[in-house]
Amino acid sequence: MNSIRLRLLKWLIGPILLINLAVAALTYALAWTPAQLAFDQSLADAAGALAARLRVADGKVVLDLPPQAEQVLRADETDHVYFAVRGAAGKLVAGDSDFPALAPAAPTAPAFETAMRGEPVRVAALAVRVAGVPLQVGVAKTLRKRHQIRSATIRSLLLMELLFSLTLVGLIWFSVTNGLRPLARMRAQLDARDGHDPAGVSAEGAPYELQPVVAAFNDLLGRVKAGTHAQHDFLANVAHQLRTPLAGMKLQLEWLAARHAADPETVHSAGLMLQSNERMIRQVNQLLALARAEPASFEKTRLEPLDLAELVGDSVQFFVDEAAKKGIDLGFNLLPTRIHGDRFLLRDLIDNLVDNALRYTPADGTVTVSCFPDGQYGMLLVEDSGPGIAPARREQVFSRFVRLDDKTTGSGLGLAIVRDIAQAHGARVAIDSRESGSGAIFSVRFPA
Repeated sequence: MNSIRLRLLKWLIGPILLINLAVAALTYALAWTPAQLAFDQSLADAAGALAARLRVADGKVVLDLPPQAEQVLRADETDHVYFAVRGAAGKLVAGDSDFPALAPAAPTAPAFETAMRGEPVRVAALAVRVAGVPLQVGVAKTLRKRHQIRSATIRSLLLMELLFSLTLVGLIWFSVTNGLRPLARMRAQLDARDGHDPAGVSAEGAPYELQPVVAAFNDLLGRVKAGTHAQHDFLANVAHQLRTPLAGMKLQLEWLAARHAADPETVHSAGLMLQSNERMIRQVNQLLALARAEPASFEKTRLEPLDLAELVGDSVQFFVDEAAKKGIDLGFNLLPTRIHGDRFLLRDLIDNLVDNALRYTPADGTVTVSCFPDGQYGMLLVEDSGPGIAPARREQVFSRFVRLDDKTTGSGLGLAIVRDIAQAHGARVAIDSRESGSGAIFSVRFPA
């Protein structure tokens, strides 16, 4: 996954962990070396103490070491302590007979490791002269305490480095997350937007590195907005320009049918052309309504307090006549319902919902239009006894140019116009079935 966060974490955490391991190794060396020297120095001190107890008696070199002093020398709860004093030929003067061989005589006390009685030991050797006789003094000690201290040091360092590494990783994660927070805020702002909102993104508070991105994005949004307005203006202009010639054509066809009323063929042809002309006028009106209902071009300042019942009443007469022609019982149940909206767009919404119900309701069916307040909302319901809409297709019917069947006339724009007008008003459109299972109920929930 190509992620800025992961890339930053990889380039920050990896090197810091390697540096941390190097520091841990250096810390171990700095901690263990002095401890090793201290242990060796204690052995050398013991060898020096033994050398100080050497003297010549009756022509022989002897070690003047009382049993109590020897017991003190060998006393250690953890390690075993051994010692030996040898002459030049390696002859044992005092101490343990199985003491490891010592290096050639030297004025210092170098320490080395070897084995004694099946266990590793550390040996400090010291070369001395007593009455001109060269001697070697050696003190050995097992490594148990050294190993314990080394293990404790390593465990402490590992624990400290683990905590330090976790702290660094957490700090780096927090820093990277905090550094990328402006991107997250910008994404949240864009996600919260309506899909039809082409306004630019605010660069206020954006980091310096993000400002070119914001500027480029706003420039793109500006071009998209200009293209959307051009498309909207073109659609509105075309629809507006077509209305006048279509109205004139309708008058001419009506005049032709009246003038040649005695000729059945002419009347029939004129009637077919009038039907086509009516469909074209309706489609042009719907295109014009669609252009007005585009959420991107809708101006919130056009909203005003309205009574939904009054708007429905203004559109009643035309639909009553249309319902009577098809033998449909069109009923109204209107209660005063106050909402905020655009009067002309809401009339388009009502007209399209009622017209859609009348188109799909068979003869002798029923269509009921209701409006009423519902808590903090205003409700508009259009209920019909038509074939209904399957749940799988209820979202699809709000798309443009989608029709449920080819038997009913229409352009497939009516419900798309309803959806756009509802979105522009912050309303929600839903489709349900009647309790009987047939027919459909279109509901529009407006904010009060």
